[in-house]
Amino acid sequence: MADILDTRKAQIHRTGLEPFEMACEKNSLAGSVSQRACVFCGSRVVLYPIVDALHLIHGPVGCASYTWDIRGATSTGPRLHRMSFSTDLQEKEVIFGGEKKLYESLVELIDAYEPKAAFVYSTCIVGIIGDDIEAICRRVEAEKGIPVLPVMSEGFKGTKKDGYKAACDAIAKLVGTGDISDISDLSINILGDFNIAGETNIIREYYEKMGIEVVATVTGDGRVDQIRKAHGAKLNVVQCSGSMTHLAKMMEEKYGIPYIRVSYVGIEDTSKALYDVAEYFGNDEVMSNTSKLVEEEVSRIMPFVRKCRKDLKGKKAAIYTGGAFKTFSLIRSLRSLGMKTVIVGSQTGSKEEYEYLRELSDEGTILVDDTNPVELSKFVQEKDADIFIGGVKERPIAFKLGIGFCDHNHERKIPLAGFIGMETFAREVYGSVMSPVWQFVPRKARGAGGKSEEVVA
Repeated sequence: MADILDTRKAQIHRTGLEPFEMACEKNSLAGSVSQRACVFCGSRVVLYPIVDALHLIHGPVGCASYTWDIRGATSTGPRLHRMSFSTDLQEKEVIFGGEKKLYESLVELIDAYEPKAAFVYSTCIVGIIGDDIEAICRRVEAEKGIPVLPVMSEGFKGTKKDGYKAACDAIAKLVGTGDISDISDLSINILGDFNIAGETNIIREYYEKMGIEVVATVTGDGRVDQIRKAHGAKLNVVQCSGSMTHLAKMMEEKYGIPYIRVSYVGIEDTSKALYDVAEYFGNDEVMSNTSKLVEEEVSRIMPFVRKCRKDLKGKKAAIYTGGAFKTFSLIRSLRSLGMKTVIVGSQTGSKEEYEYLRELSDEGTILVDDTNPVELSKFVQEKDADIFIGGVKERPIAFKLGIGFCDHNHERKIPLAGFIGMETFAREVYGSVMSPVWQFVPRKARGAGGKSEEVVA
């Protein structure tokens, strides 16, 4: 059992071994070295994949460096999103204000790159010195004739989840400003998929084969003009609930567009997502197309999944992600490979999501909210996990402990969504867990006596 800070104990639960009382959605404990990112980073990862917009960070250059290319989000057209622009505030601007520099930077960049819109991100220092970003954005918008949208994302004012909300508030100012006269009655918006390694394009193709029009993808491979007419779609399909439910609720309230939550991770959840959309529209042709698509895709990948399952059966996995919704699908995907999840957690999960995780998990599974490297390392050792599924900040933990790692966060460059994603996921997990390299690597596992010992995997 890992030594846990008293103030952290309420955010850790062992399923089936103690009454469920999970604390979450609270600020990180000072000094615990949280795996979370800041509010600014939360907004940046949501808006970054809008590929034909200008993204300008008003703050020190370090903030822009930290979030440059932070998602493996690809584009089928413009690539302006991959440029990282900063006003690079220095001591002079911190003392006397940076509004003049922000105005000049915006004008110069808009003239040079001719974007469809511009997002201006507020950082910690800007919140402290009090620059009026909204006023500068209104002035430049009037002068240049494009939307210039402030993103109120001062890093210190909450958690990464607050950054998601700031991003949704900015996007909402675009929605409703475009022409919707040519949109089909069988139409959706894809919300909360960020085109990591082209995943949004894979999902869009599924829907198009079903006979469904995709009006806007928010924000993967996103286009400003598509987002402006997103209010014409008949349904919002929300993949990343943590980042996009706020926008979906705003659109439901303002435009009457309902939304459903889906996941495109794994065979079971991808199939359900497509069938849920088909059932919503109640169109016989769409349902027939969906059944054919699912049957063909599942038949294609199952032989390989079964082959992997033979060797992976009984292996143990640890999962730590940004949002908790993704972990549901990952647990089911691992079960389809014959694997058991022994640790599962997230940075921004809700009480309801952790309750569902408790029901979904096996007895003894450790649930963690907003954990830190020390806790994660101790839990992985205690449970003797064979693979860690997480993001870039969790990778060193896995490698230092001598176990396999699968990157399932937004920095990765391989698609893990949809049916093809499940095939890729199986290959990644199999290759990591079954690699012959582990026979040469000292593995730090927890011994029966409670002390760490070196074993050979």
